[in-house]
Amino acid sequence: MRLKKISITGGKGGTGKSTFAVMEAVRLARKGKRVILCDCDVECPNDYLILGEKLKKVVAYTYIEFPFLIKSKCKRCGLCLKTCRQNAIFQPRDKNGKLDYPVFIKDLCSGCGACWAVCPYGAIETKKEKSGKIYFNEILIERKKEDKQEKEKNKKKKEGKLWLVTGLVKEGLEETGPVVREVKEFALELGEKNKIDYIIFDTAAGTHCPVVSALLGSDIAYCLTEPTPMGAYDLKLILELCQKLKIPAQIILNQSDLGDKKLIKKVAKSFKTKIKKEILYSKEIAEAYSKGQILKVI
Repeated sequence: MRLKKISITGGKGGTGKSTFAVMEAVRLARKGKRVILCDCDVECPNDYLILGEKLKKVVAYTYIEFPFLIKSKCKRCGLCLKTCRQNAIFQPRDKNGKLDYPVFIKDLCSGCGACWAVCPYGAIETKKEKSGKIYFNEILIERKKEDKQEKEKNKKKKEGKLWLVTGLVKEGLEETGPVVREVKEFALELGEKNKIDYIIFDTAAGTHCPVVSALLGSDIAYCLTEPTPMGAYDLKLILELCQKLKIPAQIILNQSDLGDKKLIKKVAKSFKTKIKKEILYSKEIAEAYSKGQILKVI
């Protein structure tokens, strides 16, 4: 079986995206599949909390290349300033009104390399710095209690495996897309080496660059939403993004019994997609979530 890449995403926070990602990973592992759950919300990862785990083992670091100016070579032409799409270069003027040396704003820099590639004088070199950490947890997944008939049926089935890969960005770094890319690469290499069946990427909420980085290359995206006006509005945004990235998308409607489902059905119809699953509100799951004990109820 080819490694399948699934993204769990959503246009807004608070829709149950991470909870669903954890539940889907556990469900597949209990079916005997080998699964990696990759938490790509590197600014605020929480899959480990939902699973009742702690981040202990740092297995790798992520790095980003920042531009570094060689003043002796710089002609202050302003080409790097015009090229930077992140507005991460500031070039003031001197007392005579001429362009002074460019200043690189590290917090805004994505490390794309455009400025040093375009400089005709070779005045921009790079300096590599740590940008984040990658943690690894092996999660023990036990099969649910089975009756005798089911137990006999599952005897020959291989045991499932669930590995959690968590990215955590360095404090204060504004541009987190490159960190997400490296965390994904780590998870994909781990998956290929260990013959993993599924990798589930839990993206950040929204439609900004780190979400795009997490979604790219996915075989399918499950878009979490809720039956509210804001849920419908943000669902449109994430479905539009998936269309632009040419990633097939389906809708997961959470808390489907608490709002107006017609809002979501209307969006689904306009995008010619379907609501793959409707999830009812569960007080039991909400309480288990708050205690980091969700494995006990799913």
